[in-house]
Amino acid sequence: MTSTAKERALGAFRTRFGREPEFLARAPGRVNLIGEHVDYNDGLVLPVAIDRAAWLAFARAADDTVTIEAADLGERTRFSSPALGRAAPDGSGTPTTAPWARYPFGVARVLAERGLRVCGADVALASDVPIGAGLSSSAAVEVAFALAWRALGGWECRPLELARLCQDAENRYVGVACGLMDPFTSIHGRRGHAILLDCRSLESKLVALPADTAIVVADTLVRRALAESEFNLRRRQCEEAVAILQQARPKIRSLRDVSPDELERRRRDLPELLFRRARHVVEEIARVEAVIADVERGDAVALGRAMTAAHRSGRDLYDVSCHELDVLVESAVRIDGCYGARLTGAGFGGCTVSLVRAGAAQAFTAALCDAYRGATATTPETWICRADQGAEVTLVAPGAASRD
Repeated sequence: MTSTAKERALGAFRTRFGREPEFLARAPGRVNLIGEHVDYNDGLVLPVAIDRAAWLAFARAADDTVTIEAADLGERTRFSSPALGRAAPDGSGTPTTAPWARYPFGVARVLAERGLRVCGADVALASDVPIGAGLSSSAAVEVAFALAWRALGGWECRPLELARLCQDAENRYVGVACGLMDPFTSIHGRRGHAILLDCRSLESKLVALPADTAIVVADTLVRRALAESEFNLRRRQCEEAVAILQQARPKIRSLRDVSPDELERRRRDLPELLFRRARHVVEEIARVEAVIADVERGDAVALGRAMTAAHRSGRDLYDVSCHELDVLVESAVRIDGCYGARLTGAGFGGCTVSLVRAGAAQAFTAALCDAYRGATATTPETWICRADQGAEVTLVAPGAASRD
C-alpha cells in the first residue's frame, strides 16, 4: 500500500533524526473554481482547499541550525538563523541551490525581517500536492513552514498576516509575482465550502458548494519550464494596460476598476495584445460576481457553465492554456454528469478542475482518462477531491512549547 504524505514525513523524521517529532503541520493545496489570474488584479476568486496537503514533522533543534529533509526527493538543506540576515532584500544570497528549498528559506527570511523568532529546527517534509500542477504546492509548503516556526517560536500572528508573509516570501525569494489567494486559501479553507475572496478589500466569506457535487482534478502531466516567467509577464501586461487606461481616468487603480463596457469603449487606446489580456481579467471578474448568487442557491449548472466560459477566456484571450489542458476540458464537458471544467492555477500545463455530479464521479473520471489517453497517448493523474479544512499544527510529543 502506498504510504501517505503524513506517514512519509513521520518516517523520514524518525530515520533522519533518530527520535519522535514534537509537532505535525498540515497545509492543504487548493483548486480555484473560478476567478483565474484576477487575484493580482484586485479581483474576486472562488477557491477551495483540497484534501491533498504538505506535511511537516518537526521539532526544535539543539542549536540555531535548520535542517530540512525532503522525503519525497531524497534531498536535504541546512541553514542557520544568522544566515537569514545575509540574504539581500531581493532574495539573492539565499544559502541553498535546491529549488524546493527556496520556499522554506524565503518564509524564514521574511519572518526574521518582521522580528518573528525563527528557531533552529529539525524538519521532514512530504507532500501529496503535485509540484507544478497548478494546485498551489508552493503555498502549501510555505504555509506549513510558517505555522511550524510559529509553533516553535511561540509568537502570535493573525491568519491574514501569515498569508501575506507567505505571499511576500514567494514574491521576493522565489521570484513568482503571485497574489494572496493561494496562501489565504490554504490557511482559511473549510470542509464542504469554497471561499469567496475579494482580493482588494481582503474580505471573504464561506460559500457552501452545491449539494451532491464532487470536484475532479486531472493532471495533464505537462510541466512548462517557462510557466513562472509567463505568469510574471501576464502580470506586467495587466499593469501596462492599467497605466494606459489611467491616462484618461487617473482613479483607475487596477483592472478591477474597469467594467467590460468601459474597456470596449477604450479599445483603441490599447495595443491589441494588452486589450485581450485586460478583457479576460475584467470579464472574469464580472463572471465571478454574476455567478455567486447562483452558487449560494446551490445551482451547480450555472457554476459549471461559468467555469467552462472562464477556461475558454483564458485560452483565447489570456493565452494560458495548452493543447493538453484543452483536451481535458473539452472532453470533460461532453461526459455525462459534468457541469463544467476549466484549467486551474497559472496554466501552461498542470491541472484541470471539473465540477461533477457526485454519483457520476467515478464513471466520469474513467471516461476522462480514456478520452485523454486517446488524444495524447498519456494517462492523466486524477483525483476525486473534497473541500477540506485549512492548515493546522498538532502536538505529537510534549516539550517544544516549554523549551527556550
